[in-house]
Amino acid sequence: MSEATATKSILPTGTWQVDPVHSQVSFAVDYHVGTFRGSFSPLNGTLTVAEDGSATLTGSVPASGVKVEAEQLHGHLQSPDFFDAERAPELTFRSSAIRPAGEGIEVEGELAIRGVSLPVVARGTVKEPTTYAEREYLGLHLEASIDRTKFGIEWNNTLPDGRPALDNEVRINVDLFLVKQQ
Repeated sequence: MSEATATKSILPTGTWQVDPVHSQVSFAVDYHVGTFRGSFSPLNGTLTVAEDGSATLTGSVPASGVKVEAEQLHGHLQSPDFFDAERAPELTFRSSAIRPAGEGIEVEGELAIRGVSLPVVARGTVKEPTTYAEREYLGLHLEASIDRTKFGIEWNNTLPDGRPALDNEVRINVDLFLVKQQ
């Protein structure tokens, strides 16, 4: 079975727009003895699936849209130590391949943070499309891990025992609520 045919069986054709109210991009990174979590909003994105099964997923979030529980950290996350929002105001993703993976889906693409674009592979699940209020909806959940230092996010503090306070691995979760365009 070709990749296009396989993709067609898991993603319905059409153009699907991200509903930013019901969609979220979140991240988690180990920090000291716990986990530091945050999210981005608003999320903008489109999934386009052609009749032949080929598909493209694109998305973006503003760097200034990072949300964390400790509001006093917002300014630090905007600074050159982290997202450098003034020079790189947007984080973007564009898929290069979408294919079935076991019971789910695998999405390869380019993730750009701070103006640095690197390949990333996300794996996840597709919810069956459903119709509500005369609109068709589709759910997509993806997970990926990246090394933040490869994107130029190198800030850290050293703990008294010599270990870094912040891990380099960042886990990304993307929950998309997509609306089919007419």
